[in-house]
Amino acid sequence: MTPQSAQIILDENFADWVKALDLRIQAIDADHALIRMPLADHLARVGGIVSGQALAALADTTMVLAAVAHAGEFKPFATTDLHTQFLRPGVGTAILCRAEVVRAGRALVFARCDMTEEDSGKKVATATATFYAP
Repeated sequence: MTPQSAQIILDENFADWVKALDLRIQAIDADHALIRMPLADHLARVGGIVSGQALAALADTTMVLAAVAHAGEFKPFATTDLHTQFLRPGVGTAILCRAEVVRAGRALVFARCDMTEEDSGKKVATATATFYAP
């Protein structure tokens, strides 16, 4: 899977509000996915930091696409569990999210990710998720 083919999967299969995050796939293969979310006013909460809801959506989307790349084909994965830990305020030009599949079984896929500020490289949040593979 290439970044271009994964971007098409994102653009054609995800909700409009997820697409409004302007996510761009930087790298993807069977082992990981790396997505960039540019920061803008519509993603900020009080104090000018990125909102937790935007970070959770970035994490979920990146981990789903990591699961798709691991599977080698598009599957409509359903999130059954998402746990996000917010570590520090996210600021700057963009947040980078790197996700990997921890384990993939017949019905469940377990994934994790780290989100960092693009400018400073500081970790902003981390997340884990479980997905059901129909």
